[in-house]
Amino acid sequence: MVIQEWWGLNDQICGVADRFARAGYNAIAPDLYKGQLASAADEANHLMEGLDFPDATHQDLRGATQHLAGMGGKVAVMGFCMGGALTIAAAVHVPECAAGVCFYGIPPKAFADPASIKVPFQGHFANEDDWCTPAAVDTLEADLAKGGVEHEIFRYDAAHAFFNEQSDVYDVACQRQSWDRMSSFLKRHLGG
Repeated sequence: MVIQEWWGLNDQICGVADRFARAGYNAIAPDLYKGQLASAADEANHLMEGLDFPDATHQDLRGATQHLAGMGGKVAVMGFCMGGALTIAAAVHVPECAAGVCFYGIPPKAFADPASIKVPFQGHFANEDDWCTPAAVDTLEADLAKGGVEHEIFRYDAAHAFFNEQSDVYDVACQRQSWDRMSSFLKRHLGG
């Protein structure tokens, strides 16, 4: 399952889901904003602030995960930015989740404590990020270790949103390296 950035379910996120499908996975990208898209940061922030994160996690994400699980096989959850934070939430709260891959997103610990993750976890973070700062990633890594979570954390000399080819900070080398690392992780934990 691919979870959107704060922009909404746009062509870029649909393209990531398509890329997974071409790699042989059943992929779904739930529309958490119910058809709304943002083109400016203030719009995106407004949509994100209006999202009921617990409801999105326990209803939308769990329902999509159950749907994929019903097709057979294990289900991994992955997402970017807001979707990265929701990936951690799904890894904590969605029992059907078998693995999680987070790109530059960390939820409030009160909602989803990373130490409570019970599935293999991989995280990709930017060293030039003022939201998921290197210090926040250090804390995440410490929480994962404290919880005994099987995890890998990768840091890139890039900016937040380095994976998004529609972003001004897109970094093709970091995007390719993170995709390769994620692909290897998914093969190990989902099979195939």
